[in-house]
Amino acid sequence: MRHGKKHNHLGRKTAHRKAMLANMACSLIEHKRINTTVAKAKALRVFVEPLITKSKADTTHNRRIVFSYLRDKYAVTELFKEISVKVGDRPGGYIRIIKLGNRQGDNAPMAMVELVDYNEIYNPKGKKAKKSTRRGRSKKAAPQVEEVATEEKSEE
Repeated sequence: MRHGKKHNHLGRKTAHRKAMLANMACSLIEHKRINTTVAKAKALRVFVEPLITKSKADTTHNRRIVFSYLRDKYAVTELFKEISVKVGDRPGGYIRIIKLGNRQGDNAPMAMVELVDYNEIYNPKGKKAKKSTRRGRSKKAAPQVEEVATEEKSEE
């Protein structure tokens, strides 16, 4: 029975598991998208989402807490400067897990983990924002802007 066992140990000791999740989180923050197994992806979601929530309030205390988990100052800087600005109005659910199928070598189920706000193609909010901005413009205004840009290039 597994009473009271709240997280997946992933077949690793505590130190190895924490180091692996920290490295995966830093890679996710840096590249905005990584491929991994489904079990690691689900464990990563539990690890990263509270850190992103903490990054919304840019205080010294929150930076130190996040640094104690990630142990990479470049990832912490990226998280607090860029990612927190993009997810500022989102109440949660910062990570999307998309299942990709099974890995060729050992048939392990694979998944792609990505930050939700950084995928413009799959993000339905991004599509709505583009449509709403075009409604306000007239059709004649868009080509004029392009002509001005081409004239500036030719003058240079």
